[in-house]
Amino acid sequence: MLENLSVAPKQPYNPLGAVAIEFDGTAGTATTPPLPEGADFHQFLIDAGYPPDQYEVVGTPRTSRWQQREGGEWLTAYRFQFRRITSIPDLPTLYAEAKRKSKLKPLKTVTDKAMVVCWSDLQIGKVDHRGGVEQLVERVAQTKAMLLEKVKREKPKQIVVLDVGDLIENFSNAANLQQLRTNDLSIMQQLDLAATIIWDLLKDLAAIVPDIIYASVGSNHCQWRVQKQVVGTPTDDWGVFIGRQLARLAQETNLPVRFFEPATHDESLTLDVLGHRIGLIHGHQVSRPEGLPDFWRKSSFGNSPISAAQILVSGHFHHLRVTELGIDSAGVSRFWVQAATLDNGSGWFMRTSGEDSRAGLVVFTVEKGRPFTGKVDKLVVCD
Repeated sequence: MLENLSVAPKQPYNPLGAVAIEFDGTAGTATTPPLPEGADFHQFLIDAGYPPDQYEVVGTPRTSRWQQREGGEWLTAYRFQFRRITSIPDLPTLYAEAKRKSKLKPLKTVTDKAMVVCWSDLQIGKVDHRGGVEQLVERVAQTKAMLLEKVKREKPKQIVVLDVGDLIENFSNAANLQQLRTNDLSIMQQLDLAATIIWDLLKDLAAIVPDIIYASVGSNHCQWRVQKQVVGTPTDDWGVFIGRQLARLAQETNLPVRFFEPATHDESLTLDVLGHRIGLIHGHQVSRPEGLPDFWRKSSFGNSPISAAQILVSGHFHHLRVTELGIDSAGVSRFWVQAATLDNGSGWFMRTSGEDSRAGLVVFTVEKGRPFTGKVDKLVVCD
Protein backbone atom coordinates (compact mmCIF):
# COMPACT_ATOMS: atom_id res chain seq x y z
CA MET A 1 0.00 0.00 0.00
CA LEU A 2 1.29 3.48 -0.87
CA GLU A 3 1.28 5.96 1.96
CA ASN A 4 1.71 9.72 2.44
CA LEU A 5 -0.40 10.51 -0.61
CA SER A 6 -2.76 13.47 -0.58
CA VAL A 7 -5.65 14.22 -2.83
CA ALA A 8 -4.85 17.20 -5.00
CA PRO A 9 -7.12 20.12 -4.05
CA LYS A 10 -9.60 21.23 -6.66
CA GLN A 11 -8.35 24.36 -8.34
CA PRO A 12 -10.92 27.16 -8.57
CA TYR A 13 -11.75 28.11 -12.12
CA ASN A 14 -11.00 31.72 -13.15
CA PRO A 15 -11.37 32.66 -16.84
CA LEU A 16 -9.01 35.62 -16.28
CA GLY A 17 -6.20 33.36 -15.15
CA ALA A 18 -4.43 32.88 -11.84
CA VAL A 19 -4.85 35.38 -9.06
CA ALA A 20 -1.79 37.62 -9.32
CA ILE A 21 -0.33 41.12 -9.11
CA GLU A 22 2.36 42.31 -11.52
CA PHE A 23 4.03 45.65 -10.73
CA ASP A 24 7.04 47.25 -12.47
CA GLY A 25 7.66 50.00 -9.95
CA THR A 26 5.35 52.51 -11.62
CA ALA A 27 2.28 50.67 -12.90
CA GLY A 28 0.80 47.23 -12.46
CA THR A 29 -1.96 44.74 -13.29
CA ALA A 30 -4.00 42.86 -10.70
CA THR A 31 -6.12 39.74 -11.26
CA THR A 32 -8.55 39.04 -8.42
CA PRO A 33 -10.18 35.85 -7.17
CA PRO A 34 -13.99 35.68 -7.32
CA LEU A 35 -15.33 38.73 -5.52
CA PRO A 36 -18.83 39.96 -4.75
CA GLU A 37 -20.30 42.59 -7.05
CA GLY A 38 -19.22 46.10 -6.13
CA ALA A 39 -15.97 44.78 -4.67
CA ASP A 40 -13.48 47.31 -3.31
CA PHE A 41 -10.33 47.02 -5.43
CA HIS A 42 -8.48 49.26 -3.00
CA GLN A 43 -9.02 46.70 -0.25
CA PHE A 44 -7.62 44.01 -2.55
CA LEU A 45 -4.51 46.19 -3.07
CA ILE A 46 -4.26 46.95 0.67
CA ASP A 47 -4.29 43.22 1.45
CA ALA A 48 -1.47 42.80 -1.07
CA GLY A 49 0.62 45.59 0.48
CA TYR A 50 -0.26 48.53 -1.79
CA PRO A 51 -1.69 51.32 0.43
CA PRO A 52 -4.30 53.62 -1.18
CA ASP A 53 -2.40 56.80 -0.34
CA GLN A 54 0.40 55.63 -2.65
CA TYR A 55 -1.43 53.69 -5.37
CA GLU A 56 -4.57 54.29 -7.42
CA VAL A 57 -6.79 52.22 -9.71
CA VAL A 58 -6.93 53.49 -13.28
CA GLY A 59 -9.00 52.71 -16.34
CA THR A 60 -11.95 50.33 -16.68
CA PRO A 61 -11.51 46.86 -15.14
CA ARG A 62 -12.04 43.74 -17.18
CA THR A 63 -14.81 41.60 -15.72
CA SER A 64 -15.47 37.86 -16.06
CA ARG A 65 -18.61 36.17 -14.68
CA TRP A 66 -19.33 32.46 -14.58
CA GLN A 67 -21.63 30.04 -12.86
CA GLN A 68 -19.93 27.65 -10.48
CA ARG A 69 -22.30 24.86 -11.54
CA GLU A 70 -25.64 24.68 -13.22
CA GLY A 71 -28.10 26.45 -11.01
CA GLY A 72 -25.31 27.47 -8.66
CA GLU A 73 -23.96 30.82 -7.52
CA TRP A 74 -22.62 33.28 -10.06
CA LEU A 75 -19.01 34.34 -9.44
CA THR A 76 -17.19 37.44 -10.70
CA ALA A 77 -13.45 38.06 -11.05
CA TYR A 78 -11.70 41.22 -12.19
CA ARG A 79 -8.49 42.31 -13.85
CA PHE A 80 -7.63 46.00 -13.37
CA GLN A 81 -4.75 48.41 -13.82
CA PHE A 82 -3.21 50.45 -11.03
CA ARG A 83 -0.26 52.80 -10.70
CA ARG A 84 1.86 54.59 -8.17
CA ILE A 85 0.44 58.00 -7.42
CA THR A 86 2.78 60.56 -8.97
CA SER A 87 0.45 63.53 -8.97
CA ILE A 88 1.81 66.45 -7.01
CA PRO A 89 0.28 69.20 -4.94
CA ASP A 90 -0.55 72.53 -6.55
CA LEU A 91 2.82 73.80 -7.79
CA PRO A 92 2.57 77.30 -6.27
CA THR A 93 1.68 75.74 -2.90
CA LEU A 94 4.51 73.23 -3.14
CA TYR A 95 7.02 75.91 -4.06
CA ALA A 96 5.82 78.25 -1.31
CA GLU A 97 6.23 75.50 1.26
CA ALA A 98 9.79 74.77 0.18
CA LYS A 99 10.87 78.40 -0.08
CA ARG A 100 12.66 79.71 2.98
CA LYS A 101 11.55 83.21 3.82
CA SER A 102 14.32 85.52 4.98
CA LYS A 103 14.84 89.24 4.96
CA LEU A 104 17.70 90.01 2.60
CA LYS A 105 19.74 93.21 2.90
CA PRO A 106 22.37 94.66 0.54
CA LEU A 107 25.97 94.09 1.56
CA LYS A 108 27.53 97.14 3.24
CA THR A 109 31.08 96.25 2.19
CA VAL A 110 32.11 94.33 -0.90
CA THR A 111 35.30 92.81 -2.26
CA ASP A 112 36.75 93.27 -5.73
CA LYS A 113 35.52 89.78 -6.65
CA ALA A 114 32.80 88.18 -8.73
CA MET A 115 31.06 84.96 -7.76
CA VAL A 116 30.21 82.59 -10.62
CA VAL A 117 27.23 80.29 -10.00
CA CYS A 118 27.01 77.25 -12.30
CA TRP A 119 23.26 76.46 -12.30
CA SER A 120 23.36 73.20 -14.23
CA ASP A 121 21.14 70.31 -15.33
CA LEU A 122 18.05 70.64 -13.14
CA GLN A 123 16.04 68.67 -15.74
CA ILE A 124 12.83 69.78 -14.07
CA GLY A 125 10.09 67.18 -14.54
CA LYS A 126 12.33 64.11 -14.43
CA VAL A 127 11.67 61.38 -11.88
CA ASP A 128 14.64 59.23 -10.94
CA HIS A 129 16.35 57.65 -7.94
CA ARG A 130 16.63 60.99 -6.09
CA GLY A 131 12.88 61.56 -6.33
CA GLY A 132 10.43 63.74 -8.23
CA VAL A 133 9.39 67.37 -8.29
CA GLU A 134 8.85 67.60 -4.53
CA GLN A 135 12.39 66.41 -3.81
CA LEU A 136 13.83 68.66 -6.52
CA VAL A 137 12.06 71.76 -5.20
CA GLU A 138 13.27 71.06 -1.68
CA ARG A 139 16.84 70.43 -2.91
CA VAL A 140 16.83 73.68 -4.88
CA ALA A 141 15.46 75.65 -1.91
CA GLN A 142 18.13 74.30 0.43
CA THR A 143 20.87 74.83 -2.15
CA LYS A 144 19.79 78.42 -2.69
CA ALA A 145 19.85 79.03 1.06
CA MET A 146 23.44 77.73 1.17
CA LEU A 147 24.35 79.95 -1.78
CA LEU A 148 22.88 83.08 -0.17
CA GLU A 149 24.85 82.42 3.02
CA LYS A 150 28.03 82.03 0.96
CA VAL A 151 27.35 85.35 -0.80
CA LYS A 152 26.92 87.09 2.56
CA ARG A 153 30.21 85.65 3.82
CA GLU A 154 32.34 86.35 0.74
CA LYS A 155 30.80 89.73 -0.20
CA PRO A 156 31.39 89.75 -3.99
CA LYS A 157 30.75 92.96 -5.91
CA GLN A 158 29.18 91.03 -8.79
CA ILE A 159 27.40 87.69 -9.25
CA VAL A 160 27.33 85.78 -12.53
CA VAL A 161 24.60 83.14 -12.79
CA LEU A 162 25.29 80.70 -15.61
CA ASP A 163 22.42 78.57 -16.90
CA VAL A 164 24.66 75.74 -18.02
CA GLY A 165 21.71 74.04 -19.72
CA ASP A 166 19.06 71.32 -19.35
CA LEU A 167 16.82 73.42 -17.11
CA ILE A 168 13.90 71.14 -18.01
CA GLU A 169 13.61 67.45 -18.86
CA ASN A 170 11.34 67.97 -21.91
CA PHE A 171 9.60 65.14 -23.79
CA SER A 172 11.44 65.07 -27.11
CA ASN A 173 14.90 63.69 -26.40
CA ALA A 174 16.32 60.32 -27.46
CA ALA A 175 14.42 58.59 -24.63
CA ASN A 176 11.14 60.33 -25.41
CA LEU A 177 8.93 57.33 -24.60
CA GLN A 178 10.63 56.93 -21.24
CA GLN A 179 10.15 60.65 -20.57
CA LEU A 180 6.47 60.36 -21.41
CA ARG A 181 6.11 57.56 -18.87
CA THR A 182 8.21 58.85 -15.97
CA ASN A 183 8.00 62.66 -16.07
CA ASP A 184 5.78 64.07 -13.32
CA LEU A 185 5.24 67.51 -14.91
CA SER A 186 3.81 68.55 -18.26
CA ILE A 187 5.97 70.69 -20.55
CA MET A 188 4.00 73.78 -19.45
CA GLN A 189 4.55 72.96 -15.77
CA GLN A 190 8.26 72.33 -16.40
CA LEU A 191 8.68 75.76 -17.99
CA ASP A 192 6.59 77.45 -15.31
CA LEU A 193 8.57 75.95 -12.45
CA ALA A 194 11.93 76.58 -14.17
CA ALA A 195 11.13 80.27 -14.72
CA THR A 196 9.85 80.59 -11.14
CA ILE A 197 13.01 79.03 -9.66
CA ILE A 198 15.38 81.23 -11.69
CA TRP A 199 13.37 84.40 -11.12
CA ASP A 200 13.30 83.86 -7.34
CA LEU A 201 17.04 83.13 -7.40
CA LEU A 202 17.81 86.34 -9.29
CA LYS A 203 15.55 88.44 -7.04
CA ASP A 204 17.16 87.11 -3.87
CA LEU A 205 20.69 87.56 -5.20
CA ALA A 206 19.96 91.08 -6.45
CA ALA A 207 18.65 92.01 -3.00
CA ILE A 208 22.16 91.37 -1.64
CA VAL A 209 24.41 92.28 -4.58
CA PRO A 210 22.81 94.75 -7.02
CA ASP A 211 25.02 93.76 -9.96
CA ILE A 212 23.92 90.46 -11.48
CA ILE A 213 24.70 88.86 -14.83
CA TYR A 214 22.61 85.97 -16.16
CA ALA A 215 23.70 83.94 -19.19
CA SER A 216 22.10 80.94 -20.87
CA VAL A 217 23.08 78.64 -23.74
CA GLY A 218 21.32 75.95 -25.73
CA SER A 219 21.30 72.37 -24.45
CA ASN A 220 20.10 68.97 -25.58
CA HIS A 221 17.12 68.65 -23.22
CA CYS A 222 15.93 72.16 -24.01
CA GLN A 223 16.41 72.01 -27.77
CA TRP A 224 13.46 72.31 -30.11
CA ARG A 225 13.08 68.77 -31.42
CA VAL A 226 10.51 66.96 -33.56
CA GLN A 227 10.60 63.15 -33.39
CA LYS A 228 13.99 63.41 -31.68
CA GLN A 229 15.43 65.46 -34.55
CA VAL A 230 16.82 68.93 -33.84
CA VAL A 231 15.05 71.69 -35.78
CA GLY A 232 15.47 75.44 -35.86
CA THR A 233 18.54 77.38 -34.76
CA PRO A 234 20.65 76.77 -31.63
CA THR A 235 18.78 79.54 -29.82
CA ASP A 236 15.41 77.87 -30.48
CA ASP A 237 15.81 76.50 -27.00
CA TRP A 238 13.60 76.47 -23.90
CA GLY A 239 16.44 77.59 -21.61
CA VAL A 240 17.21 80.58 -23.84
CA PHE A 241 13.47 81.26 -24.09
CA ILE A 242 13.17 81.41 -20.29
CA GLY A 243 16.11 83.82 -20.14
CA ARG A 244 14.37 86.12 -22.62
CA GLN A 245 11.13 86.15 -20.63
CA LEU A 246 12.99 86.91 -17.41
CA ALA A 247 14.90 89.69 -19.17
CA ARG A 248 11.60 91.34 -20.06
CA LEU A 249 10.33 90.94 -16.52
CA ALA A 250 13.57 92.33 -15.05
CA GLN A 251 13.35 95.36 -17.33
CA GLU A 252 9.76 96.06 -16.26
CA THR A 253 10.55 95.67 -12.55
CA ASN A 254 13.96 97.40 -12.68
CA LEU A 255 15.73 94.34 -11.33
CA PRO A 256 19.51 94.97 -11.70
CA VAL A 257 20.24 91.96 -13.89
CA ARG A 258 21.93 91.95 -17.31
CA PHE A 259 21.02 89.02 -19.58
CA PHE A 260 23.16 87.37 -22.24
CA GLU A 261 22.64 84.58 -24.77
CA PRO A 262 24.62 83.25 -27.76
CA ALA A 263 24.28 84.64 -31.26
CA THR A 264 21.53 82.97 -33.29
CA HIS A 265 23.76 80.30 -34.82
CA ASP A 266 26.05 79.71 -31.83
CA GLU A 267 25.79 77.28 -28.90
CA SER A 268 28.34 79.04 -26.68
CA LEU A 269 29.35 82.46 -25.43
CA THR A 270 32.14 84.20 -23.51
CA LEU A 271 31.77 86.97 -20.91
CA ASP A 272 34.33 89.39 -19.51
CA VAL A 273 34.00 89.19 -15.73
CA LEU A 274 36.37 91.58 -13.91
CA GLY A 275 39.00 90.93 -16.57
CA HIS A 276 38.48 87.14 -16.66
CA ARG A 277 37.13 85.68 -19.90
CA ILE A 278 34.59 83.02 -18.90
CA GLY A 279 33.19 80.77 -21.63
CA LEU A 280 29.93 78.84 -21.37
CA ILE A 281 28.81 75.76 -23.29
CA HIS A 282 26.46 72.96 -22.33
CA GLY A 283 28.71 70.09 -23.46
CA HIS A 284 26.38 67.93 -25.57
CA GLN A 285 28.58 68.77 -28.54
CA VAL A 286 30.81 65.81 -27.59
CA SER A 287 29.89 62.26 -26.57
CA ARG A 288 32.29 61.98 -23.61
CA PRO A 289 33.64 64.59 -21.18
CA GLU A 290 37.19 63.80 -22.25
CA GLY A 291 36.32 65.24 -25.65
CA LEU A 292 35.59 68.76 -24.41
CA PRO A 293 39.20 69.97 -24.02
CA ASP A 294 39.94 68.98 -27.61
CA PHE A 295 36.69 70.60 -28.77
CA TRP A 296 37.74 73.81 -26.99
CA ARG A 297 41.18 73.74 -28.65
CA LYS A 298 39.66 73.20 -32.10
CA SER A 299 37.22 76.05 -31.47
CA SER A 300 40.08 78.52 -31.86
CA PHE A 301 40.40 77.47 -35.52
CA GLY A 302 36.71 78.21 -36.08
CA ASN A 303 36.92 81.51 -34.24
CA SER A 304 34.01 80.34 -32.06
CA PRO A 305 32.75 82.40 -29.10
CA ILE A 306 34.78 80.29 -26.63
CA SER A 307 38.06 80.45 -28.55
CA ALA A 308 39.45 83.25 -26.37
CA ALA A 309 38.00 82.01 -23.05
CA GLN A 310 40.34 81.51 -20.10
CA ILE A 311 37.78 79.55 -18.06
CA LEU A 312 35.32 77.24 -19.82
CA VAL A 313 32.23 76.10 -17.90
CA SER A 314 30.25 73.11 -19.16
CA GLY A 315 27.49 70.83 -17.88
CA HIS A 316 25.77 67.82 -19.48
CA PHE A 317 28.00 65.18 -17.84
CA HIS A 318 26.58 65.73 -14.35
CA HIS A 319 29.77 65.51 -12.28
CA LEU A 320 32.35 67.98 -11.05
CA ARG A 321 35.69 68.12 -12.81
CA VAL A 322 38.32 70.89 -12.84
CA THR A 323 41.19 70.62 -15.30
CA GLU A 324 44.06 73.00 -16.11
CA LEU A 325 44.66 73.21 -19.87
CA GLY A 326 47.72 75.17 -20.97
CA ILE A 327 47.98 78.96 -21.11
CA ASP A 328 46.68 81.79 -23.27
CA SER A 329 48.69 84.43 -25.13
CA ALA A 330 49.05 86.47 -21.92
CA GLY A 331 50.52 83.52 -20.03
CA VAL A 332 47.36 82.90 -17.98
CA SER A 333 46.37 79.27 -17.33
CA ARG A 334 43.17 78.09 -18.92
CA PHE A 335 40.79 76.00 -16.81
CA TRP A 336 37.89 73.77 -17.73
CA VAL A 337 35.19 73.59 -15.04
CA GLN A 338 32.75 70.73 -15.58
CA ALA A 339 29.70 71.53 -13.41
CA ALA A 340 27.82 69.10 -11.21
CA THR A 341 24.10 68.46 -11.62
CA LEU A 342 21.15 69.46 -9.45
CA ASP A 343 18.77 66.91 -10.97
CA ASN A 344 16.96 63.86 -9.58
CA GLY A 345 19.59 61.44 -10.83
CA SER A 346 20.47 59.54 -14.00
CA GLY A 347 19.60 55.93 -13.33
CA TRP A 348 20.27 54.84 -16.91
CA PHE A 349 23.83 56.18 -16.74
CA MET A 350 24.42 54.60 -13.34
CA ARG A 351 23.15 51.25 -14.59
CA THR A 352 25.21 51.29 -17.79
CA SER A 353 28.43 52.81 -16.44
CA GLY A 354 28.35 51.90 -12.76
CA GLU A 355 29.09 55.53 -11.87
CA ASP A 356 27.10 58.14 -10.00
CA SER A 357 27.81 61.43 -8.20
CA ARG A 358 26.17 63.62 -5.58
CA ALA A 359 23.92 66.40 -6.78
CA GLY A 360 25.29 69.85 -6.03
CA LEU A 361 25.87 73.43 -7.14
CA VAL A 362 29.33 74.45 -8.35
CA VAL A 363 30.44 77.96 -7.38
CA PHE A 364 33.77 79.73 -7.89
CA THR A 365 35.17 83.22 -7.44
CA VAL A 366 37.35 85.36 -9.69
CA GLU A 367 39.18 88.47 -8.47
CA LYS A 368 40.13 91.51 -10.49
CA GLY A 369 43.85 91.57 -11.29
CA ARG A 370 44.53 88.07 -9.92
CA PRO A 371 44.68 84.88 -12.01
CA PHE A 372 42.15 82.14 -11.40
CA THR A 373 43.84 79.10 -9.85
CA GLY A 374 41.13 76.47 -10.29
CA LYS A 375 39.56 76.62 -6.84
CA VAL A 376 35.84 75.79 -6.88
CA ASP A 377 33.23 74.87 -4.26
CA LYS A 378 30.42 72.34 -4.57
CA LEU A 379 27.40 73.09 -2.40
CA VAL A 380 25.80 69.76 -1.55
CA VAL A 381 22.45 69.07 0.13
CA CYS A 382 21.92 65.72 1.82
CA ASP A 383 18.95 64.04 0.11
